[in-house]
Amino acid sequence: MTPSIDAYRHVRDATLRLVDGLGDADMTPQSAEFASPAKWHLAHTTWFFEQFVLAAHGTGYRRFDERFGFLFNSYYNAVGARHERPRRGLLTRPTLQDVLAYRAHVDHAMADFLGARVPSEVGDLVELGLHHEQQHQELILTDLLHLFAQNPLRPGVRATLPAVPTDASPAPAWIEFEGGNIEVGHGGLGFAFDNEGPRHVVALRSFRLASRPVTNREWLAFVEAGGYADPQLWLSDGWDTVQAQRWQAPLYWETADDGTRLQMTLGGLLPLALDAPVSHVSFFEADAYARWAGKRLPTEFEWELAARDLPIEGGFVEQGAGRPRPASSGSGLSQMFGDVWEWTASPYVAYPGFRTAPGAVGEYNGKFMNGQYVLRGGSCASPRSHLRATYRNFFQPGQRWQFSGLRLAEDA
Repeated sequence: MTPSIDAYRHVRDATLRLVDGLGDADMTPQSAEFASPAKWHLAHTTWFFEQFVLAAHGTGYRRFDERFGFLFNSYYNAVGARHERPRRGLLTRPTLQDVLAYRAHVDHAMADFLGARVPSEVGDLVELGLHHEQQHQELILTDLLHLFAQNPLRPGVRATLPAVPTDASPAPAWIEFEGGNIEVGHGGLGFAFDNEGPRHVVALRSFRLASRPVTNREWLAFVEAGGYADPQLWLSDGWDTVQAQRWQAPLYWETADDGTRLQMTLGGLLPLALDAPVSHVSFFEADAYARWAGKRLPTEFEWELAARDLPIEGGFVEQGAGRPRPASSGSGLSQMFGDVWEWTASPYVAYPGFRTAPGAVGEYNGKFMNGQYVLRGGSCASPRSHLRATYRNFFQPGQRWQFSGLRLAEDA
């Protein structure tokens, strides 16, 4: 299905609202090799439409700048050479003003393109480009948070964030699910990435899932019990990472001189919200915590079974939350979507029958099916319309700059 020009503009305008009030100085630096400058994200998502839609299928389109393909290609080897990822923060030119002009140039051409008859397969490319941009909307926020956390002033990306209630959350309930041969993966109508299919059957044992994610208060107990100092809780690579990186708490946790726990957020350095879901933990940390708690992480298929009939409700980027909401006190499953991505025990691998698409677009997901783990559900930095129960996010097990948390599971 070909998106309307209104749908196209809705996504593109949402990206610009995320960086409203930020200047070239905020949007050019790169804080780590795994992150990218916000300015680069604005240009790369624009290049996607220029490269795969306008240049390939448009009539009479003229590129804004022939050099931008080299600068803003991310990992598409079939397209050609590209600027090295670790050096993206050195791109002081083009300026932010130039990048915004690039976006306007492509948006104008896309308006003309979408106003004409578009073949269905090209419409599918446009829809892929919009979901690709929504992924980068989340990356813009998480990369800016990582960048601003390096500043001793601990400035906020956003001026204010909603207040977080301080009432303690009750212990989670345990919701049981019957096992059996279960169909998983995307099927039917609606957009999905290629890695969400083909739909297939998996055998599951009966299991129980915690009604809510693990909270900061619960994680603090793990910290104070010496969880980061006990090698018996950790996978071998995880323990090596703890030692090498000197982890003692989740990313962005700090301790004030008076012992108060603080956390760097999109609103700056704030008191730790004890009853919000813990965030910015790696797979290694999530796995160690689950072992310490006498539980385990759910598999991605257990998570999908539990979530597939639930409405997509939670804390999302559209609400301007910018950090996870407090954990729910209800007895049923809550916060399965939004607030924090939830690590699963499942490695990121291909489903039976998966085949990569031909051409450069086939590099989108398939070539990353190695050495990574699946997360489900979305976060407070995710657009709501981008999420569904079959969505598979994936990161390397030591990465924790995303809004990543966990929910516990156990055998029934």
